[in-house]
Amino acid sequence: MTTCTQPTLPPSIFPTRFQILSGSALKLLACILMLIDHTGVLILANYKPALRVLFTIGSTEITWYRIVRDIGRSAFPIFCFLLMEGFLHTHDRRKYGRNLLLFALISEIPWNFMFSNTWHYPDTQNVFFTLFLGYLGLCALEALWEKPLLQLLCIAGLFGFSFVLHADYSWHGFLLILIMYLLRTQKFQQALVSTLWMNYEWKMCFSFISINMYNGKRGFIQGKAAKYFFYLFYPVHIILLVILRQILFYR
Repeated sequence: MTTCTQPTLPPSIFPTRFQILSGSALKLLACILMLIDHTGVLILANYKPALRVLFTIGSTEITWYRIVRDIGRSAFPIFCFLLMEGFLHTHDRRKYGRNLLLFALISEIPWNFMFSNTWHYPDTQNVFFTLFLGYLGLCALEALWEKPLLQLLCIAGLFGFSFVLHADYSWHGFLLILIMYLLRTQKFQQALVSTLWMNYEWKMCFSFISINMYNGKRGFIQGKAAKYFFYLFYPVHIILLVILRQILFYR
């Protein structure tokens, strides 16, 4: 299946002069934020000074661990936005979906070691599964737009599967992808509704600053090698952090 490029870039919250981030820059930013988040999970969670209370806001204790995790929360909506852009602009949607599923499977063992330090951890699955289900949801929305009942049944089925699978961000993340897609031409509403939907992770709202700085250009990522680097970054950085955790805390 092929698709054509959107003719125009949806309006941004910001003036044109502030739309300076390409898709490549957004990918790099999302990867950095994800690395920060997972460094908190794997390293700072085991480092006692990082768990020491710095100050309190109301009843909330602020530690370096919490600061790092809160910063990292902005990664997921950027990845959702990039998924949506990829879905809209790819020349081969089947291949796009295949890659998402392939790297979901590849990433599962590193993900299991991240949380249980074993090969098998059935409680949760990695975020690529959430993105893959979101991709299937976008396919259903577009392909069945003229058949609302069948569309609703497909979305309900995917929602149920996301609930049972319990991948990273679970059904909340699956529905966030659909919300961002449906409101893709209304940037203020997209940011507001998405933040309200993910209110339990309200720190995600800051991701919409960078999303609204997107200029619609591909950027510096050109060719298959560069593209697959960003797919591989997810499992590889988890493996490296797991090894570092093992060296620092479990030797």
